[in-house]
Amino acid sequence: MRIVVAAIGRLKQGPETELSERYRKRASQTGRSLGLRDVEIVEIRESRAEDAGKRMIEESIALANVIPQDAVVVLLDPKGDDLDSEGLASQISRWRNAGTPAAVFVIGGPDGLAATLADKARLRLAFGTATWPHQLVRVMLLEQIYRATTILSGHPYHRA
Repeated sequence: MRIVVAAIGRLKQGPETELSERYRKRASQTGRSLGLRDVEIVEIRESRAEDAGKRMIEESIALANVIPQDAVVVLLDPKGDDLDSEGLASQISRWRNAGTPAAVFVIGGPDGLAATLADKARLRLAFGTATWPHQLVRVMLLEQIYRATTILSGHPYHRA
């Protein structure tokens, strides 16, 4: 199973990019023995439309175009489920065991996502009720994916 993080916006060089790449590489390496083919990041350029509704639609279409057929869609949503690390690991394991070809974690833009894309989400995942910058959400998500792979492989990282 592939894991894809599809995000609106591009990270510039800096600590967020370095941390994101560190956790992506670690998750990919740990995940191989678990049947996870790779952890990929797909960055979608922010829409330049003046109207927020149009930006939301354009970005949602661009995100929908990178979601493979039969993939599980996980939407990062501040009103979503607040899963703990073991819960996320368990969910990834269930999808993998069910033969799901990919799990796509979607980080929308500041205007949100169109309902047509949001309705495809099998899981809405929150990192608490606080508002987080998109750059940090990506780092936290990749860390949690890495943590899930360590939990599934029996590595003690998850106890830290």
